[in-house]
Amino acid sequence: MFYFLFFLIGFGLTVSGGISIILYLNFIPAGLSWTEYFVFIQGRIECYFLIVGLIIMAITINKFTNIPVK
Repeated sequence: MFYFLFFLIGFGLTVSGGISIILYLNFIPAGLSWTEYFVFIQGRIECYFLIVGLIIMAITINKFTNIPVK
């Protein structure tokens, strides 16, 4: 149950970060270049939630699949 909770936390962070990155794509038609876009999202903390969430999910899946079955 502990791993399932961490998996859900990681999933929520991944979704939150991914949606933030997609929403900030709207700045490109407004005149930002791709390099300016990447510099902009590099400074936004909510965009790092995607990476943190993926790491938490990967660790959780790895730990969950290594549990021996009794």
